[in-house]
Amino acid sequence: MTQDSFKRIVEVGRVVLLNSGVDAGKLAVIVEILDHNRAIVDGPTTGVARHAHAYRRLTLTPLVVKGLPRGAGSGAVKKALEKQEIVALWEKTTWAKKLDAREKRAALTDFDRFKLMKLRKQRRNIVGKQLAVLKKSN
Repeated sequence: MTQDSFKRIVEVGRVVLLNSGVDAGKLAVIVEILDHNRAIVDGPTTGVARHAHAYRRLTLTPLVVKGLPRGAGSGAVKKALEKQEIVALWEKTTWAKKLDAREKRAALTDFDRFKLMKLRKQRRNIVGKQLAVLKKSN
């Protein structure tokens, strides 16, 4: 296997998305690697307390906090996150947008879903009419 095989590796400064626990869905940063199964993660700007977290319960993101030393304190992690605007970079990603859309859709009420259905019908009607006009002109 070559080094190019893996794009996301477990490393100090790697931004991760927590998949389980009370902090599920939040971002954190790996600040120390404990062993082959766990790492210490910290998310001072996202509300994640510093704790050991299993690799199988987190997902590595493509974002990395550059220049973060091993075992950095919460203050240093917070400064690095704010300086490199990691949270803003995350919110621009397609992945974050999909998660946000999924949360919004899950929060819809029956009436909201009904209104959405009616708007989709209106859009489909408009697009269909324009498509018919274009087909007729060709």
